[in-house]
Formats: sequence, C-alpha cells, structure tokens
Amino acid sequence: MIKAFMAKLTTFYVLFLISGCASDAHISVNSDMLNQGKTSETISEYRLGVDDTVNINVWRNAELSVSVPIRPDGKISMPLIGDVKAAGYTPEQVSLAIQNKLKNYVRDPNVTLMVTGLRSHEYLTRLRITGAVANPSSLNYRQGMTVLDAILAAGSVNDFAAPNSTKLYREINGKIRVISIYLDDILNKGRLETNIQLRPGDILTVPERLF
Repeated sequence: MIKAFMAKLTTFYVLFLISGCASDAHISVNSDMLNQGKTSETISEYRLGVDDTVNINVWRNAELSVSVPIRPDGKISMPLIGDVKAAGYTPEQVSLAIQNKLKNYVRDPNVTLMVTGLRSHEYLTRLRITGAVANPSSLNYRQGMTVLDAILAAGSVNDFAAPNSTKLYREINGKIRVISIYLDDILNKGRLETNIQLRPGDILTVPERLF
C-alpha cells in the first residue's frame, strides 16, 4: 500500500510539472548531454534557501560575527544592520550586501560567509524515479550518476514497464524539457547512447506498456 501511495504521489508531481510546460519542446540526447558532468556549475553557483544555516564572520569585529539560519521569509538577522535578504542569492552576493550595509558603522568591513547547513539544498537536488519501477524513489544526488545508476537504485523496471518509452524531465533555463530515454536499449542491449549523466532535480518516469 505504501509503494502504491508513493507511486501515485510521485506521478502526480510529474504531471503537475508537465501541466505547466505543455508548450515546451521535446529535445533529444546529444553529445553534450552524454558528457554532462556539470555538477561543479551547480555547486559553484549554489543559491541559499530557507532553513540553510550560514556563518558570517566580520574581520576584527567578533561581536558582529554570527551563525544564523535563514528564516521562512528568506532573511537573516545581523547586529547593527538588521535584516538582510538571503534566500535565492549566492553566498558571495549576501556577503557583499552585508559588507555594504556595515560600511555605515564599520570602517572597511571585511565579511566572509560560510554555509554550514544545506537543508534547502537536500530537497532541491534530489532525483526522482517514478512509474513502472520496482521501487519508485526519491534519491540523494551523487556526482556522476547516470540514468542506469538511478534505475538500478529503484530496483530496475517491473514486468509492466515500457522501458524504451522512458522520459527524463529536466529544468533547463527555467523550463521543463522532456528527453527520450531508451531504457531497454541500455539494460538489455548495451546501447548507452541515452545513458546520460543526471543533474540535481531530474525526474525519470518509466511508463507502463499498453496491452
């Protein structure tokens, strides 16, 4: 019963994404996708989120240095300067904003910001495998993971699957794109053209075959 509930819930999540993107183009796999080890891009451009914890150090001003969580309204509180917007910005941007505000109180402030808790990141970077697989799953992303890795982690396809009709839903430039995955070719024929590297937030859906 739990597995059935998870399958329905994850299927609803995918349909929700698709419903807002009906006009988006279907794209095919190319060589760039096959070599997409672009995890460094995601990490270097990490944007802070609600519930993340940040450690802010103001050089030579220990009384202004704090460790604070990002509140539900997306802000953090600092001595002297009050609230600063943080959610949706990079650590460097928030650090600069704090530094600029502190100039009214501190001569030549030097601010460093370190992210010490990535609670928002844990959800945003998960992979989701839905549909006709043994165990529909939400997995922690790992650098270098491929379609095959994710499918095997979900227990492979079940007896009702149409593996060569598998779709990968990926956000690209703010829009959800659909990529065809030929999963039967990957699993049973050793043809790895569509065994692409996954990105944080990807959703793999294996449909059931029509009888």
